[in-house]
Amino acid sequence: VVAVERDRRCVVALEDLASAFPGRLVVVEADALAIDTATLAAAPRRIVSNLPYNISVPLLLGWLHHARDYESLTLMFQKEVAERLTAGPGAKAYGRLSVMAQWKCHVRKEFDVDRRAFVPQPKVHGSVLTFTPRAQVIEAEWTPLEAVVAHAFGQRRKMLRTSLKPLSLDLEELEIAGTARAEVLAIEDFCRLARALGARR
Repeated sequence: VVAVERDRRCVVALEDLASAFPGRLVVVEADALAIDTATLAAAPRRIVSNLPYNISVPLLLGWLHHARDYESLTLMFQKEVAERLTAGPGAKAYGRLSVMAQWKCHVRKEFDVDRRAFVPQPKVHGSVLTFTPRAQVIEAEWTPLEAVVAHAFGQRRKMLRTSLKPLSLDLEELEIAGTARAEVLAIEDFCRLARALGARR
């Protein structure tokens, strides 16, 4: 196990544990947002983490960007964020995170964790999710796809012909209804829009 920990107090405690089990635990004192976790261990590798809720999304997006570096990621999020990550088209929670996560990975909810399980106790409940990288990912590039979903869900109550207008995409040619709203589009639709946007850049 390679453990990344920023808090010096926790590092000291973990070093005692590492000493008790030589060769079983390596403690890396670092900020997980600032390092390439794939360089910490040889493949095959998995990430397992009770994520700090305030940086859970930036961490996840960074790992998703290079999802094939990992066999799986088992992570705990604030329950509301977990619902967004697992939501499908038509669901109220379906949005930017849903598309980016499910484009790269199969996302499975494992279980919920009551907030009373933590000290100090947070104000929200948690949920554990497992992300398994897809063997086949729908063709699209990260940056154009992120731009498309950001515009589409940034004004989710508006029709796509309005929310996507700044991107100057021909929705009719792409067989996307301009009167539709972002929440009804499948990931395949967003990828088609992203390919068109990428071709123009």
